[in-house]
Amino acid sequence: MKLFFKILLLLLVSAAALLYWALQPQMPAASQVWLNGTILTMDDSQPSAEAVLVRGDRIVALGSRTDIEALIDAETVIHDLAGTTMLPGLVDAHSHFPASGMALFLADLRSPPVGLVETIPQLLERVSSQVQKTPAGEWVGGYGYDQLMLSEKRHPSLQELDAIAPNHPVFLMHVSGHMGVANSAAFKLVGFDQLQEDPAGGHIHRNSDGTINGLVEENAALAFQKPALDLSLMQFVAMVDFARNEYLSNGVTTAQASNASRQYVQGLTLAMGLNKIPQRLVVFPDYDSLGLELIEGQIKVAELASEQRHIGAIKLIADGSIQGFTGYLTHPYHSPYKGDAQYLGYPRIPLDELKNKVLNIAQAGFQAVIHGNGDASIDDILDAIDYVQNTLGQQVERTILIHAQMARPDQLQRMQALDVTPSFFVAHTYYWGDQHRDVLIGSERAKHISPLRSAENIGLRFSTHLDTPIVPMQPLLSAWSSVNRLTASGATLGEDERIGVTRALKAITLDAAWQVHMDHEIGSISVGKYADFTLLADNPLLHPEKLKDIQIIETIIGGVSYFQGKK
Repeated sequence: MKLFFKILLLLLVSAAALLYWALQPQMPAASQVWLNGTILTMDDSQPSAEAVLVRGDRIVALGSRTDIEALIDAETVIHDLAGTTMLPGLVDAHSHFPASGMALFLADLRSPPVGLVETIPQLLERVSSQVQKTPAGEWVGGYGYDQLMLSEKRHPSLQELDAIAPNHPVFLMHVSGHMGVANSAAFKLVGFDQLQEDPAGGHIHRNSDGTINGLVEENAALAFQKPALDLSLMQFVAMVDFARNEYLSNGVTTAQASNASRQYVQGLTLAMGLNKIPQRLVVFPDYDSLGLELIEGQIKVAELASEQRHIGAIKLIADGSIQGFTGYLTHPYHSPYKGDAQYLGYPRIPLDELKNKVLNIAQAGFQAVIHGNGDASIDDILDAIDYVQNTLGQQVERTILIHAQMARPDQLQRMQALDVTPSFFVAHTYYWGDQHRDVLIGSERAKHISPLRSAENIGLRFSTHLDTPIVPMQPLLSAWSSVNRLTASGATLGEDERIGVTRALKAITLDAAWQVHMDHEIGSISVGKYADFTLLADNPLLHPEKLKDIQIIETIIGGVSYFQGKK
């Protein structure tokens, strides 16, 4: 019996040692050099180099091949770039990591150019398949449908969902993330089946006879999103694995988790502790949950942050989505919405409430990040910031305006004056450019969505982003859209707002890092910064027209290679 316990103890100690070893992060070589390729630094003081030297996880020298070779010692690992191009690691300026991993658990309802769903029957078939493999009574979810891309040009209905899922609550999330369609069981579960009025900042659509048709928008949709996306711990970890690989294979070394609650951050912290996330992570707390806890001092930033995990600006959502007709405009939508030729959309947060929330953020010493798509919403955001600055008697520092899709020239000037920095969802020109031009806002306004060149011309610093999982995490496609502004049909949308390749690359590296106060650590290949690199098969400066198709060869974080593509 004593021998048995000795063997058992030995096995437990061995298992603990193996687990400890498995959970240790990968360590970089003591000294490494990369040479024999093109190195684009994104640092204006030294735009390019022939070689770079790294010790541990930091860059210690870069310059000519001759100068760097003189610093090589017996411990140095030499990496031959073999003619490929090195960029600083790509920085995700705005997404919802790891939400793209929900593809593992929800029905994929996306349309071209991302998915395959083109009709309501195809959509319902995919939802029905999800229903068949889900136990009765449990939530069935779908994501990514787009009524503008379906041949019927409409949302699926409550009645259609009831027919295929009489025994399951169902919620299908629109591609924008700002609305969705639910069935009768879902309405009953969330308590909306008897509501006669809309929730503040949201809308429940009804038929002409007053009955619910299934579509819910903005704050009304939140009641369905939360239970439909309530994942187990194991599902969350699987979602992290999926998203990590997606981001790494697209060269992303710093990811962002926007609209985060404390529970969400705890899940990310656990995943990081298990070495599931090698990327650096920027967290944008959701104002109404973790944001208020931070503002009110219930929890301290130091309790959530680490060297790898940065707790950034507190997030507000001021309006909705242009392609969902919930973006808030100063002039009506191009196509009358539900027969209303004067329809403007609406604010998700009324102006007075927005002013108070921005003031709360500023008084607590936090940076604010505010979602605004329509130009009326952008007016509200800028008015709120102006109000706060006048109230406090000082400038509010570096507020990030997410999307800024319909920013007008006068609003760009106000951003400059108020120290507001936009992050443009410029890939809208590719994914929805044709719909913006023909259906949503008309050709004149569509030409000026995401006005990158106008911002550049006045010296307004900006980033670009993809808002993943709204669209796939492909930063080079964002840069390609910045340079080419082609729609999915191949039409040019806003030739005068195109920018050069170097500026487009800075928007997904250095300037994205600057927006969240991390440009002293990441965003350029500069001495003292982390050795975060993205290696490309071709030099993007020489191939502006095919930027989105350039292959990612390798993704390196802190001197450690985490992804290797085909060379």
